[in-house]
Amino acid sequence: MPAYAGPLKGPFGEGIRQGVVQALTRFLTGNEPGADSGRINRQLGRGEYRSGRSLDALQAAYRVGARVAWRRVSRLAADAGVPVDGQHQLAEAIFAYIDELSAESVEGYAQAQAAQAASLQRHREDLLRLLTAEAPVPAQILQDAAARADWRVPARIAMIACPPDAAANIPRHLSGQAIYSADQLHGQICAPESGRLHQELAVAARRRHVPIGLGPGVAITESSRSSRWALLAMRSAEAGQIVQADQQLERLILGASPDLATALRRQALEPLDGETPASRRRLEGTLLAWLRHHGAQAAIAAELAIHPQTVRYRMGRLRDLFGSALEDPDKRFQLQLALHAKGN
Repeated sequence: MPAYAGPLKGPFGEGIRQGVVQALTRFLTGNEPGADSGRINRQLGRGEYRSGRSLDALQAAYRVGARVAWRRVSRLAADAGVPVDGQHQLAEAIFAYIDELSAESVEGYAQAQAAQAASLQRHREDLLRLLTAEAPVPAQILQDAAARADWRVPARIAMIACPPDAAANIPRHLSGQAIYSADQLHGQICAPESGRLHQELAVAARRRHVPIGLGPGVAITESSRSSRWALLAMRSAEAGQIVQADQQLERLILGASPDLATALRRQALEPLDGETPASRRRLEGTLLAWLRHHGAQAAIAAELAIHPQTVRYRMGRLRDLFGSALEDPDKRFQLQLALHAKGN
């Protein structure tokens, strides 16, 4: 076998020798009670993975070894007068046993794969903890952590926030190399900034029916800012929606302190407390449209899909409730903020 053409020295050679001796002993005598008879073959499988090879060479070596052994054993059996049926049984036993050894090596190979994948994910979670740390982390430390995580640092990155149970699935929607982690509060994803990123995240948000926040694209040393903005954007998003932080800064400001936003909403909209829930929703919608369109009744009616006379009636009711506050620019600004604030 070309892959094993080197001298059988060192740990590799010793492993091959032990594997051959154990394999022959097991075939002739059976497993020892309580012994881990497949340990060496699993080690051989793990060794193939760590050497960067597939299992093709090892499995081919098993098959070649079985054929060579059978040719020699069959000559000895024929010379000794062993009946043909006995020779057939021995051949079947040899080749069935080789399948068993091969299966043990496949198991070891898979174990090494899983162990490396788990280790890689741990390194990527460590990298994300550095990227999302409150205080900026020096570039060299981030570069070293990225190397351990086998992650090539792009020119610019964007941090993404989502519910924790969605974090593992969202990278499947992203082109390019994304890394993710999740805890009990939220998921964090780091992805190379690209023109398609917003579109791909919008698809993920709809399919998973989760809110997603997208932080601004930044250099790796500014990742903590992108992470903070992404979290604020996620908190302001509805299920199935993506909020791009640097495109909707006003939503982030309102969501930065939910208790303050709630207090503002309660204070500014207190005159509506006596209304029924349905009436309050209608009046809030009308008031927001009135503020947005600077009192233009036709535009308000078109936005709300109601008759202009209905707009006049509702605005009369709102003037009764809010009085001179509707004529005060500062109060109008406060009302508009309160109506945009996400209520609890």
